[in-house]
Amino acid sequence: MQQSSSITIFGEVLFDCFPDGSEVLGGAPFNVAWHLQGFGLSPCFISRVGMDAQGEQIRAAMRGWGLDSSSLQLDPIHPTGRVSVRIENGEPHYDIVAGSAYDFIQSADLPQASSTGILYHGSLALRHSCSASALEALKADHQGTIFLDVNLRNPWWSKPTILSLVDDADHVKLNEAELALLGPDLPDDADDGRLTAAMEAFVSSHGLTTLILTLGARGAMLWSEGQVFRVDPVPDTAVVDTVGAGDAFASAMLLGLSCRWPLPVSLEHAGDFAAALVSRRGATINEPAVYQRFLKQWTTN
Repeated sequence: MQQSSSITIFGEVLFDCFPDGSEVLGGAPFNVAWHLQGFGLSPCFISRVGMDAQGEQIRAAMRGWGLDSSSLQLDPIHPTGRVSVRIENGEPHYDIVAGSAYDFIQSADLPQASSTGILYHGSLALRHSCSASALEALKADHQGTIFLDVNLRNPWWSKPTILSLVDDADHVKLNEAELALLGPDLPDDADDGRLTAAMEAFVSSHGLTTLILTLGARGAMLWSEGQVFRVDPVPDTAVVDTVGAGDAFASAMLLGLSCRWPLPVSLEHAGDFAAALVSRRGATINEPAVYQRFLKQWTTN
């Protein structure tokens, strides 16, 4: 694998709590950081957990995976984040607990992260002004590119706030429903032509370098330099659950950007990795061999 750019990840880490009583480590930025560590990139992960048993579980999991926890802040007041996940018609729905430690990431405790490379963040952790201010401080020192992974979770977002984040970003990833909420009106059954037009209008309005549109079971599309690329879903994928599919997709796109792969190649790899993720339970994979298998396949083809 060719020399890669550094990646800084900012945002939430939490436990996804499922109806059967199981609890799985999650949070989109944490999932992305986990995958990137699996791919050998050693990202800088910035978040905050409570000084509680759940926070210690997260720190232990990071140590066990080799993921640097030195930028994981400890909160003596607020608990580690939790989300109740319910599955309806095969799609996950979330009840996100307010007042979690990741809402209170402190600007004063930010690491001396690389000012170049890629800065990745979502939108959920920015629901509180404290973490939002910390991200602004981080962005003020950042000279590289910014990758925004939109994650609209009611009631924790507003359109003006999200669009201001889009304006700051170079690369934006969102899904079809999010594009309809943030950009031009789209019918529920929009064809590729309507989607392409909506993507072009959104890019033009916000000065983006890259726009990635995930379409669930219909694959994904990517706009770059006036061209639109499409990837179809992997056929015959046995879906166990879709929690974390978008994070797996984002991590492979970040890997491609970091290694400077052609964008259509990265898009195809992202679809392959997301398909592997949804074929198993949970939003992360605790098997280094899985990541090595993908890396070998991607770097030898």
